[in-house]
Amino acid sequence: MRRASFADMNCSIAQTLEIVGEWWTLLIVRDAMFGVTRFDEFSSRLGIARNVLAQRLDTLVEHGVLKKVPYQDNPVRHDYRLTDKGRDLWTVLAALRQWGDKWTATDGAPVVSTHSCGHTMTVEPTCSGCGELIAAGELRVHPGPGATATNPVAALR
Repeated sequence: MRRASFADMNCSIAQTLEIVGEWWTLLIVRDAMFGVTRFDEFSSRLGIARNVLAQRLDTLVEHGVLKKVPYQDNPVRHDYRLTDKGRDLWTVLAALRQWGDKWTATDGAPVVSTHSCGHTMTVEPTCSGCGELIAAGELRVHPGPGATATNPVAALR
């Protein structure tokens, strides 16, 4: 079954899903964050079909989330390394992990992330102006500089 494309939707979440919304993609990025760089490492760690892995890696390279760096000439082989754009997905992964720990990990968190200070890390949305925690009900959305008449925010008016 082919999924719908969000390419024409004027929404940053939809555009992000165009890049990382396929099954396996965020797990590939997760493993890249853990230091996995080689095709065979991704394949063996994830148990993903090689053709699917190749497609997902190609998409991540095409969109600048990963970059291919040759490590062998004959035959040519590449490492897949996170770019700054890819590393910026760490908050997404951390938030997904935290949500999964709370709502799906019935036996407890399979992984605990700790900061260098020793405390367990949690993702907490804070206001970039005043620094206070933001509850979902306190958030208001407004059209931004890229808004159009078909933007989802326009429907909220």
